[in-house]
Amino acid sequence: MAGFFSGGRAARRDDARLGRGVWRRAHDRFQRALDRYHQVIEEIPDVATANALVITGDELASLLPRVRVVCEGAHRAAPSEGTDIPASAHGWLSDVHRALTRSGNALAATAEAAAMVRLGAGGLDAVHRRAAGVAEFVSAAEDAFAAGPGED
Repeated sequence: MAGFFSGGRAARRDDARLGRGVWRRAHDRFQRALDRYHQVIEEIPDVATANALVITGDELASLLPRVRVVCEGAHRAAPSEGTDIPASAHGWLSDVHRALTRSGNALAATAEAAAMVRLGAGGLDAVHRRAAGVAEFVSAAEDAFAAGPGED
């Protein structure tokens, strides 16, 4: 019976750490795109291609905890329960949110590029280029968060 209740506890813990607003949505968007990437790369017949996509998938998965740390920190700095970036966050945290959003979008584009590889209509280089962009946006979010409020 512990499994039945553990999902509810995890959801409440996420609500406390990420809120239900923009920071939670940024985190969840990234996680959904990552899940989609892994779904797309299943059942690729060519072993070398499949292995290359799995390695890239592992690199992308290693970014999720970093996204979570930024989202949790942003929620602590400017709690969000709605669809708007909190007014107190319009300075430096707007840059954080923008980079997080771009990382999720870039990851979705990476999944799309992997789907093209799966269909034989694209190359691994496109997947790797897009994955590098995801890492850059995550780093940009971390840098913007680390910079703090500064002097707006």
